[in-house]
Amino acid sequence: MRAFYHPDQSRHDPQQYMRFGQIVAPKDLPERTDRLLGALAKHGITPERPAEHGTGPILAVHDEGFVRFLEGLWERWLALPERGPEAWPNTFPYWSGRTDEDVRPPCRPTGIVGQMGWYLGDMSVPVGEHCWLSTLRSAETAVSGADAILAGERAVYSLCRPSGHHARADRASGFCYLNNTAIAAQRLRRKFRKVAILDVDAHHGDGTQQIFYRRDDVLTISVHADPVNYYPFFTGYEDERGNGPGEGYNINLPLAPGAGGAEMEAVVDRAGRAIREFGAEVLVIALGYDAHKDDPIGVLKLEAADFGTIGERVKALGLPTLVVQEGGYAIEAIGDCLDAFLGGFKG
Repeated sequence: MRAFYHPDQSRHDPQQYMRFGQIVAPKDLPERTDRLLGALAKHGITPERPAEHGTGPILAVHDEGFVRFLEGLWERWLALPERGPEAWPNTFPYWSGRTDEDVRPPCRPTGIVGQMGWYLGDMSVPVGEHCWLSTLRSAETAVSGADAILAGERAVYSLCRPSGHHARADRASGFCYLNNTAIAAQRLRRKFRKVAILDVDAHHGDGTQQIFYRRDDVLTISVHADPVNYYPFFTGYEDERGNGPGEGYNINLPLAPGAGGAEMEAVVDRAGRAIREFGAEVLVIALGYDAHKDDPIGVLKLEAADFGTIGERVKALGLPTLVVQEGGYAIEAIGDCLDAFLGGFKG
């Protein structure tokens, strides 16, 4: 298995996170990448640096106004006469939470405060000095992984940080700024007619769902904790099936809080059947380890070994497979989770 990672991805070092009305220490720590690199080393995998792809592949799925906002936000923030340590929104527009809406109309505010409210969807996406650089490198890591699959590789791992599956076409949220999984899936459409995305993470992949909700060439499946009382709250329900040409091509498989390996295995098997019925030619796995029992913001109870079972099920599909790293914040456990997944996938 080939892998991609750029050291610049660890430069993103958020300082603030709003949780239960308190500003607390962030969960997406730079040390996460060290643990994942260690797991790769155990399998004899040395990541390659991704190529510099620029914003072209990003703009294939993201709104240009949103991308340019992220790109230039830090410099604009520094120009303010009064500011905190990071660019952080404090006002938000009304939005219904419906999944059948396309990208919103262009952002009308021209000032930084209004634009932050429009483009930053919650208070878990602070933007600091190196946020854009790390985010760009993370997206390039996903693109390079997709390009390796396009060139004939059967299995590739893209160690993406920041994660991406909560990022919508025109909005960052949930520790995610650009949607690496969606960017990679769109890139794979250069060669493959049917792309399947299987998102296995404690949280619903709401951004990925929104980006492909009206499309029938990309099947999106998300396995996650029931959102009725868990982030992202407003999406991730079973009746969200896609819209227009995409109806029937979005599948949500929520798990009850406290679900463990047996329950996860059952829904991953259901996802596998749907992927086969779809006739997928290539697979993107959006893989998060926040389903582990020790995750500080998780509600599921998987053991590290359960990720090995997920790896076995993914391998059994027999498809060219790109693994895109998503969440997972139990620093002591995430390396073991990746180790187990790779062991199961490699057989």
